[in-house]
Amino acid sequence: MGTRPLGARRATHREREIIEALRMNGGSSRIQTLAARLGVSEETIRRNVKKLADDGLVRKVHGGVHLPDAEIEPSFQQRMDRNPQAKRRIAARVAAIVNNGDSLFLDIGSTTAYIARALRNHRNLFVVTNSVAVAHLLAARNNNRVFMAGGELRTHDGGAFGAEAIAFVRRFQVDYAICSATAIDADRGFMLFDLQEAEFSREIMLRARTRIVAADSTKFGRGGPIVVCDPSMVDKLVTDAPPPADLCTAMAAWSLEIIVADNDAAGAPKS
Repeated sequence: MGTRPLGARRATHREREIIEALRMNGGSSRIQTLAARLGVSEETIRRNVKKLADDGLVRKVHGGVHLPDAEIEPSFQQRMDRNPQAKRRIAARVAAIVNNGDSLFLDIGSTTAYIARALRNHRNLFVVTNSVAVAHLLAARNNNRVFMAGGELRTHDGGAFGAEAIAFVRRFQVDYAICSATAIDADRGFMLFDLQEAEFSREIMLRARTRIVAADSTKFGRGGPIVVCDPSMVDKLVTDAPPPADLCTAMAAWSLEIIVADNDAAGAPKS
């Protein structure tokens, strides 16, 4: 069964719970087990699973459901440990764009955590985030103001998601939205594997003057199940190597600026 990216349709709370339960269970579960875990009927699970399967986000099997192998993303710590040198270069280049005193959204991505580290010498930042790691790195430092989205924290990445987090970020308008992506292709643009992360990224992009995606070159040409946004919404891609020709052509059509971080990219804040 082919994967149809979930873009315009907003996932329901129940669908997000099912995806999260599958991820926490190693990618598969029986319908009966999901129903017991979420405290709903098996018919409710089957109805929601059918919608997710129609969008290509899960695969139904007899008596159960599982995530397609390509959609089982590594843990947050595993992502932090992948391509650290490229992510440090990207982080330093993003930090060089941000001025002291700027306001910004930072999401839960692993590259974003590296960006937060690169911003530690900046001063008077106004930061809105749903990431405990980002908040820990930038709060109570250099006269920064850090606002943390509310709601239950996910155990595997320390991120706050859901209706409370979305309602919280809608209160802000900032200079920069800095987001991550786990897949980028010329046809569909920027994609993620997680429904809640995609919904959060869309919201913060709508409320920023400049939208930046920070992603290393291993994401080029990959596919993912959830389209983050219309790619023309993104203003800048900061990466560690030039994209392939088809992506460069697509990004030119999206009016997107490609910024390739140098090996000696520095993160000193601009006054």
